[in-house]
Formats: sequence, C-alpha cells, structure tokens
Amino acid sequence: MLDRLQSLVDRYEKLSELLCDPDVANDSKKLRDYSKEQSDLQPAYEAYTEYKTVTEELDAAKAMLAEKLDDEMRDMVKMEIEELSARKQELEEKIRVLLLPKDPNDDKNVIVEIRGAAGGDEAALFAADLYRMYTRYADTQGWRVELMDANMNDLGGFKEVTFMVNGRGAYSKLKFESGAHRVQRIPTTESGGRIHTSTSTVAVMPEAEEVDIEILDKDIRVDTFCSSGAGGQSVNTTKSAVRVTHIPTGIVATCQDGKSQNSNKEKALQVLRARIYDMMRQEEEAKYAGERKSKVGTGDRSERIRTYNFPQSRVTDHRIGLTMHKLDQVMNGEIEEIVSALTIAEQTDLMAQEV
Repeated sequence: MLDRLQSLVDRYEKLSELLCDPDVANDSKKLRDYSKEQSDLQPAYEAYTEYKTVTEELDAAKAMLAEKLDDEMRDMVKMEIEELSARKQELEEKIRVLLLPKDPNDDKNVIVEIRGAAGGDEAALFAADLYRMYTRYADTQGWRVELMDANMNDLGGFKEVTFMVNGRGAYSKLKFESGAHRVQRIPTTESGGRIHTSTSTVAVMPEAEEVDIEILDKDIRVDTFCSSGAGGQSVNTTKSAVRVTHIPTGIVATCQDGKSQNSNKEKALQVLRARIYDMMRQEEEAKYAGERKSKVGTGDRSERIRTYNFPQSRVTDHRIGLTMHKLDQVMNGEIEEIVSALTIAEQTDLMAQEV
C-alpha cells in the first residue's frame, strides 16, 4: 500500500511542476487534464502526508516513553500515543478506501430516465414523485437539473421523463438509483381506501461525450414533430420536437422541451449517446457479472431495489437491508443517508475483492 501511495505522491508533485510550466499553461487541454488529475489525487496525497506526519510523531512519542520520565510526563506521553495510534488507524482506513479502483464515470454528469411501470396512473404519479425527489436532492448538492423530455398523463404524472443532472460527482451518487422502485400507498384514484402496490423504473446513465461515442450522420435518422403537453405558443404549432433514431442499434431518443429545433436535436443526441454508451457498458459488465457481482446490485432497471411504504412511513433499500422510518424526508430529497450507506457497501465489497 505504501509503495502505491509513494508513486501517487510522486505523480502529484510532478503534476505541480507541470502546472507551473508555461507551455502547459498555454495549452488549454493539457492544463485542464493535468488540473483534473491533480484534483483527483489530492485527497489521497493529503491523507498520506498527514499519515507520514502522524507516524513520525508516534515513533518519537514511543521513543520518549523509553526514557526516564516522571509519572505526570509518562501519563501525558501515553495519552499522546493513544491519540496518535487511533488517528493512524483512521488514516489507514481512509487511505485504503481512497486507493480502491474508481469508476471512471463517477465525476460525470448523468442522464436519468424515470418510467411509470406496473400500476397505470398511480405508477405515473409515483414517477413524478421520484422526479421531484431527485431534483430536490440535486439542489442540496448544488447540481443543476435540465429537463430533456417528458410524457405526462392527465393527472400530472409522468409516463416517462428524461432529465440531465449537471454537477461534479453526480454519477458517483446517483448511480445506485437504477432499478425498480416500488410504492405501497392508497392512490388518489382509489375510492375504496385500499392500498395498492405500483412500480416505477429508474435508469441512471453517465453522460457520454463525443470522444466516448462517435455517432455518424449516416447512422441516424432525424424526425421532427409538434411538441405536446403544457407549453408556450410553439406547442402544437411548430415542428420543434425532435426524434433521433440510431439505425445500427435501433435506439431512439426524443426531446421536445425547448422551442428551438436545433436545441432539441442537440439534447436528443446527448440522450442517444448516453443510451448507446450505457448499453455498451452494461454488455461489458455482464461478461464479468458471474465473477464480480456488487452487493448494491447490477443497475438493471428490472431489479427491485427499494420500497416506499406510505402507510408506515417506511423506506427499505433491499440491496443492503436498510430500513428508515422517515418517508416524508426521503420524498423531499433527503436521500444522502441512503446514498452514503450504499457507497459504504460498495467500498466494503471492493475491499473484500482486493484481499
């Protein structure tokens, strides 16, 4: 572990030199790439720097304890050794986590798709609840949400909704949300007061840049149509909505949120790239699913991951057996406790695989 850390420190210090190089400063791509790489290395660099300091102080304290000391000084040194030993152990655990393999997509923006599944209108209403939950959570993280496409029902629910979350680390936290979300409650459409069970599916995809996925003009078909749903004067009057079909894979993406056809086409292409990238990524991961299956699930939208029980104000994440009796807060976007628990579960699984 220490050898890996030393090579990391060497690289961090080399990047500091490179960022001071005038040639790098005049090259925007190198400057951006080196700055990001150093930023990614900084937590481990700072942890290791403190670890070395603590280790040196601990060795010095242990050497002092071997000397002739009065009782008061001996007690003080023993207390210092206890504190330094505890801090050293904390730093070792922190460093182990920082050295775990990192998902290359963790820092990316995400495209999220929510669809009402089993349950008809109630599933669509719950899809809208999930959309509000994620947008409120994004607000607490300082992320920006951009609606890409939405298909609403007459009750204000979403048959499906696609949106982008812009912000560093968005994928690292939202990736755990992919799967089937089950709700148990009395629907507003239920006159007999019976509890219904419905589901909505969530797919979280890292944004794919053009360098990740190249889409050739000859491989796509672009169709335009009139926007539908609530909107301004352009709705149902101009063909601003865009549907893009990727012919080789048959994957389709639409966008009708903006009034500009060009803007909608760009957004649709963003969604299309993300869907193609996600398909390729899942195919690749499926090859190793038998060897390494994470405790937090596969990300398959057909896998039931969480239940929201309204009568008992209970939320249960089935992947890690976490149950919380604070449904109102969760639906209001306070999901950080769940995200943190899932992150720890993933890290624990990775550490077990490293052994």
